[in-house]
Amino acid sequence: MVHEVVLILGGNQGDRKRLLENAKTAVSSLGNLVAESQIFATEAWGGVAKEAFLNQALVLETKLGPLRFLKQIQQIEKNMGRKRLVKWGDRTMDIDILFWDNAMIDLPELKIPHPEVANRRFVLGPLMDVLPDLVHPVLGKTIRQLFEECPDTSNVSVFKESV
Repeated sequence: MVHEVVLILGGNQGDRKRLLENAKTAVSSLGNLVAESQIFATEAWGGVAKEAFLNQALVLETKLGPLRFLKQIQQIEKNMGRKRLVKWGDRTMDIDILFWDNAMIDLPELKIPHPEVANRRFVLGPLMDVLPDLVHPVLGKTIRQLFEECPDTSNVSVFKESV
């Protein structure tokens, strides 16, 4: 069975763009990359991280199950130097599963849809780029509606590389 997975990738340490590209390549090895957003520059969220992030949404088709997929993306994060020291802290790479088909999963190690999707512009901005009409299976609203109603006011803009 093939599953459609929606991910958000992001990091704020090191060569952010190169790390994002490397993460996309690694994640693509877990299935078929169907769509990708532009890269977005986003303010640090949560009050802990210091530097701005680069974020990108990916849509992937995979034959893996959700827990196996989670283990694989956690290994990719680790291989890219991710250390889970401080919640919402600075990091080389963070990969979160936002949606899995139209499923609702509530396990200690995995909650889908991701519980914070509607509260984070750094997630909704890239999602608007690829899936503005996707309906959140719990909230019953499109990504566009969630973006417009989002309480987060942090700055999210398309990344422009300085020359």
